[in-house]
Amino acid sequence: MKKNKTNFKQLLSQLMPYVRPHKVVFFLSVIFDLIAIVLNMLIPMFSGFALDTMIGVNNVNFTLLYEYLVLIGILTVASSLFDWLGTYNMNILTYRTGQSIRSAIYDKLINVPIRYIDNTAHGDIMNTMIADVENVTDGLLSGFKSVVSGIFQILIVMVIMFALNWSLALIVVIMAPLSLVLAIVITKKSKKLYKARVERQGDISGYTEEMITNMKIIKAYNNEEKSNKNFNVINKDLYVASEKSMYYASLANPTSRIVNGILNGIVCVAGAIMAVNGLVSAGRISSFLNYSENFTKPFNDLTSIFADLNIAIASAGRVFELLAQENEVDDSKNINLRKCNGEVKLQNVYFSYEPTFKLIENLNLDVKKGQRIAIVGPTGCGKSTIINLLMRFYDVNDGSIKVSGRDIRKVTRKSFRSFYGMVLQESWLYNASVRDNVAYGKPDASMDEIVEACKLANAHQFIEKLPQGYDTIITERADNISAGQKQLLCIARIMLLRPPIMILDEATSNIDTRTEMKIQQALDIMMEGKTCFIVAHRLSTIENADSILVMNKGHIIEQGTHKELLEKKGFYYELFTSQFGT
Repeated sequence: MKKNKTNFKQLLSQLMPYVRPHKVVFFLSVIFDLIAIVLNMLIPMFSGFALDTMIGVNNVNFTLLYEYLVLIGILTVASSLFDWLGTYNMNILTYRTGQSIRSAIYDKLINVPIRYIDNTAHGDIMNTMIADVENVTDGLLSGFKSVVSGIFQILIVMVIMFALNWSLALIVVIMAPLSLVLAIVITKKSKKLYKARVERQGDISGYTEEMITNMKIIKAYNNEEKSNKNFNVINKDLYVASEKSMYYASLANPTSRIVNGILNGIVCVAGAIMAVNGLVSAGRISSFLNYSENFTKPFNDLTSIFADLNIAIASAGRVFELLAQENEVDDSKNINLRKCNGEVKLQNVYFSYEPTFKLIENLNLDVKKGQRIAIVGPTGCGKSTIINLLMRFYDVNDGSIKVSGRDIRKVTRKSFRSFYGMVLQESWLYNASVRDNVAYGKPDASMDEIVEACKLANAHQFIEKLPQGYDTIITERADNISAGQKQLLCIARIMLLRPPIMILDEATSNIDTRTEMKIQQALDIMMEGKTCFIVAHRLSTIENADSILVMNKGHIIEQGTHKELLEKKGFYYELFTSQFGT
C-alpha cells in the first residue's frame, strides 16, 4: 500500500512540469467548479423552504413561493454556467498538457540512441504517444480535479446537514464513507490487472503496425491465416486482461450504491419519525434527503474515478518510462567539424550490439580522399554495422573512427554528419511534394538545382509525367510511385547535396538493370573526387571500386581491387562466381 502511494506521488510529480505552464487554466477550472458546487448546494435548501410555504389546503404563501422559485431558477442557471466554465477550462488543460507530453515524447525519440528505436516495437511507441498520453491526461487530471471538487462538496454538504439536523447528519456522515472503503478494497485488487491491460494494448498496437506495414509479404507467402491466428492470440490476451480488470472495477459502483440506498432508507425512516413527532418540517426532510444524496454522490463518483486512475497510473508508468530513456551522449561541448577532405580512418575498432555476441573485432581501415570503398560479404557479416559506426548511429566499443583526422566522438554529430550523403536500401520519402522530398537535405535549394539533380538521377523524366510534376504529393507510404522511382528520388536527394563523403547501401537494389546503368554513370560523375562507401550484394556495381573489402563474421578477410580478388580465387571469387558463374 505504501509503495503504491509513493508511486502515485512520483507520477504526479513527473506530471507537474507539463501541467505547471497551464496552471492558470487549472486554477480557473477548480474555482469555477467550486462556485458551481456552492450554488448547486443551495438549491435543495431553498427547495425545502419552498415546500414549507405549502403547509396545507388553501394555506400557500404564493409570494414567498414565487420568490423561492425565482431564486432556485437563478441558482440553477448560474451553477450550470460555472459548471460549463469549469469543464471547458479542464478540457483546455487536458488538451494542452497532452500536447506538451507528446511534444516531449517526440523530442525524446529524436534524441534517444538509435539502439532504443531499433529494439522497441514502433507500434508500441505509437500507442504510448497516443493512447497512453490520453489515459494520463483524462485519468490523472480529470480525476484529480474530481477528487478536489468531491471533497469540497462533501465538506459544504456536511456543514449544511449539521445546520439542518445534527442527528440525521451524524447517521449520513458515519455510513457514507463505508462505500468508499469497499471501493478502495475492490479497486486495489484490480491495479495490477489494469497494468497488464495497458501492456497488452501496447502489444496489439505493435503487432498491428508491423502486419499492416508488411501486408504484401504476408499475402505473398499465403500467411494470412497464421497472421490472423497470432493476432487472435494477442487480442484474446487483451480481452482477458480487460475483462478481469473491468470485473473488479464494475463491482465498485454497485457496491457503493447499495450502501447509499440503505443509508437513504434509514434517513427516510428516521426523518419520518421526527416529522410525526413535530421535530422537523416536511421541507427540511426533503432538503435533507437531497443533501444526503449529494453527500454520497462524490463517494460514488470516486469509485468510478479509481478505475480511471488505475488505467492512468499504468499508462503514466509507460509514458514516463519512455521519457526517462537516456539521450544520446551530449556532444554540444565538442568542436564543430568545419572542413572535411574525405579522409576516413578506422583504428582497432571493436563493436558488438550485444556483449555476448561478438561482431566486429580489431577492424582497421585507412580511406584516402576520393577513394571508392566497396564492402561485400554474406548477410550478417557486419557491412551495415560499419555504416552505423561511420554515421555514429552507434559508438564503437573500443578503438576510434576519424574523419579528416578528427575522432568523430570529439566533434558534434550535426557538424560531421553534414558532410555525409546517404542512400539506403530501404528508400524513405515523407508525405510532401516531390520537390520537398528531393530538397530534404537542402531546403533552400532552387528549383533549377532540384531539376538538375533529378536529371542526373534519371528521375526527371518520370517526375514530368506525374499529375502535378514536381508538386505531386507523395502519399504517406509513397504508394503512388513505384519502389524504383522512390529510390531514384532518394538518389536525386544526394545528387543535390554533393557531400564529400557518400554512403550507398544497396542504392540501386530496386532499379531495373537498364536504369541502373544510367544511374551508375551519374553516380560515377557525382562520386568523382568524393570518398564513397558502397555496400553491395550485386557485385557488378562495384567492379570499378578502388578497394573492395570482403567481410565475414565482423572481420575483413580479403582486400583489393576486383581484378586482384578474382586472381586470388578466395572468398570474393566464390561470391562472384556464385552470381555470374566462372
